[in-house]
Amino acid sequence: MKLYENEISSASSRVRIALALKGLSFEKIPVGILGPDAENRQSDYLSVNPQGLVPALLTSHGTLITQSLAIIEYLDELHPHPALLPDNAEDRAFSRSVALMIAAEIHALLPPRIRARLLSIPGFTDDDVFAWNQHWIIEGMNAVELLLSGRKQSRFTAGDRPSIADLFLYPQAINTEQRLGIDLGQWPRIAQITTALKDIPAFFENAPTAPQPARPLIEKV
Repeated sequence: MKLYENEISSASSRVRIALALKGLSFEKIPVGILGPDAENRQSDYLSVNPQGLVPALLTSHGTLITQSLAIIEYLDELHPHPALLPDNAEDRAFSRSVALMIAAEIHALLPPRIRARLLSIPGFTDDDVFAWNQHWIIEGMNAVELLLSGRKQSRFTAGDRPSIADLFLYPQAINTEQRLGIDLGQWPRIAQITTALKDIPAFFENAPTAPQPARPLIEKV
């Protein structure tokens, strides 16, 4: 298997964690995603993934799978141990719900292509983009925290073993804290789960890296 990915990408981090939990070997192919001439926007990579996004997984059968949730569920079906979805239907649905809240409602508003588009609008500055990111992260994490707080407490998001929800929550929490400089303490359940996940090497060793030091919180959100 070949994984097209980037070290700062939380979406790539999700898949790296899944591969590590499953103990699967793969070839890592780094793809640059920052700057106007980023590698992911060039024809070579667009011929691999027409969306120009990471991650993308080329299976051992030569099939390309895009989108982190689809990749993770593929890996879980192909290598079911340890399972990345809970045993009962309600918990499985909850795990997917949290994963999609993060992927579709938080992360979708934050990638480099969103930043590039915002900066193309007259009057938009880097500080405005940073405030944009903080606004949508805070709003999204508030909703995740409320959802988690309304459930029976467990060690992880959807039970006592990591699930797909944790593979999405952990990279987002790390980026929230390290890249945006936002204290996770305002979300006690998220902070508690993130701390527990940091004790698992597959999570800690595959967290996204910050491209720059965290900046102070901007109140203009």
